[in-house]
Amino acid sequence: MIEIQQHINKLSLSAISISMLLALSACSSDNEAATAPVESDATEATVAADAPVIDTTSEIDATEQTITAETDVAAEPKVLTANAGSALYESNCKVCHTAGLLNAPKYGDKAAWTARLTKDKEVLYMHSVKGFNKMPAQAVDGVTEEQVKAAVDYMLASVS
Repeated sequence: MIEIQQHINKLSLSAISISMLLALSACSSDNEAATAPVESDATEATVAADAPVIDTTSEIDATEQTITAETDVAAEPKVLTANAGSALYESNCKVCHTAGLLNAPKYGDKAAWTARLTKDKEVLYMHSVKGFNKMPAQAVDGVTEEQVKAAVDYMLASVS
């Protein structure tokens, strides 16, 4: 009974070793892991040497091409309408920026915008997109970052 258990343990270790070798060879770009010797007892080394080597480079290349293609599509800038900034301002931003709610700088108020204009424009974009202090993130519920940036540009145009 003990011998059977030992053989089962060795077979389990061999199966795990083969799985690890195959996983490493799939991750390795030059397949060094598939040819690397296994440092364990003779049974495992024999099983690993007899194991079939699966070439997964074509599958990896296809996956990388798919990811690259998806990234290229996502990297294309979205075309906004000419009034995208004013439309978002009217639908979302106007509520706070007309009345100055939650200490929001009022639309067209140069004095209120002066402190904010001392920061880089990218900081204003980031604060508008992700939220800052009392202002919640605006790039939510189908509103894109580009639309939020257009609304910021629209408000900044009123004080420049």
